[in-house]
Amino acid sequence: MTRTQYFTATSVDGFIADQHNSLDWLTTIERQEPDRFAEFFTGIGAFAMGSTSYRWMLDNLDLLREPQKWRGWYGDVPCWVFTHRDLPAVPGVDITFVQGDVRPVHAAMVEAANGRNVWLVGGGDLVGDFADHGLLDEIHLQVTPVSLAAGAPVLPRRLLSDRLTLEDVSRGGQFAYLTYSVNPELPLDG
Repeated sequence: MTRTQYFTATSVDGFIADQHNSLDWLTTIERQEPDRFAEFFTGIGAFAMGSTSYRWMLDNLDLLREPQKWRGWYGDVPCWVFTHRDLPAVPGVDITFVQGDVRPVHAAMVEAANGRNVWLVGGGDLVGDFADHGLLDEIHLQVTPVSLAAGAPVLPRRLLSDRLTLEDVSRGGQFAYLTYSVNPELPLDG
């Protein structure tokens, strides 16, 4: 059964990007083996991200001139980018630009995933829209040894303990990994 999963890195104080929507803080940390994201991504058949995440990748990773980087990370897995602005597509990559209600997009992603899982990259507000409609099954947090003091929160929604169940805790070098299942059946608080 396809599961919709939010896998993200977070600072210890709960931010996924700094106050300038930058992920530079994340690139300064030495990666650990095994690569948990690479393991996670082997089960992904479709993914979505918001325009701020996509724009940051374009601006900071030079993907328009080096589209092979995208393919190296994500292969041929289709991506949906939620945006209200015109953005360039990474050449040769299966990207669909969308806006509005996440429900029909989620249905298309599940179909494209063909039995594999759907990954929500972020940002947190986009993931919150999926959670608001009961379309979020798991949250995977890579807690990073950094404190940002301000920025984009992991998930700007109230999900109380009756909605979240801790499924796994593990350590990889300086990182802590937390996995929660999300109960979509309960009404959202807040």
